Amino acid sequence: MKLYYNPLSPYSQKAMIAFYEKGLDYEAELVDLGSAEARQAYLKIHPLGKVPMLKSSEDWSVPESTTIIEYLDDKFPDTVRLIPAGGGDAARQVRLMDRMADLYLNDPVRELMFQTYGFKPVSEDESARAHRYVESMYEHYDQRLANQDWICGAFSMADCATIPPLFYAETLVPFSDRPNLQRYWERAKQRPSYARVLSEFKPVWQSFTSRAAAE
Repeated sequence: MKLYYNPLSPYSQKAMIAFYEKGLDYEAELVDLGSAEARQAYLKIHPLGKVPMLKSSEDWSVPESTTIIEYLDDKFPDTVRLIPAGGGDAARQVRLMDRMADLYLNDPVRELMFQTYGFKPVSEDESARAHRYVESMYEHYDQRLANQDWICGAFSMADCATIPPLFYAETLVPFSDRPNLQRYWERAKQRPSYARVLSEFKPVWQSFTSRAAAE
């Protein structure tokens, strides 16, 4: 299996966490999103140009991080499950919290990053809405994590989605006043799957921020 990814992408990190949780090997294919030439080459493989994308065979590709995790759960049933088997309320909760993390934490944090690093203009209304969504999610997480270690009890796809954007959010919209969420973040950084992602991601992030500061 070949995973097209970029380490700066929280959605790529979400899929990588799932692979590491399951102990599955994959061929990593870095997509340099900062290179116009690399983007054009990738568009020939995946016309939407989004990462991650899993090439599972010559004639079958799996786009989108959530779909990749669903695929891995189905394709490798003997590995640890990230979505509870059998459907029902537990599986629906995981899928709901996965979508909530993508739409109301990850995407708003990305908007705030664009604003902070000047990638594209963000209006005052867009910035205010992004902050409102993030703060609402913080409140929900802090309540949800009062009596459990992970978003849906056991570690799941919901955590794969929630953890990566917290790295950026910690600076952009600090959450140190949310004790349960702060403990969750500290716990997440010690999780072997995410610690491995961080070891790959941090050097790239440090290089990126150094270049941004120089410009």
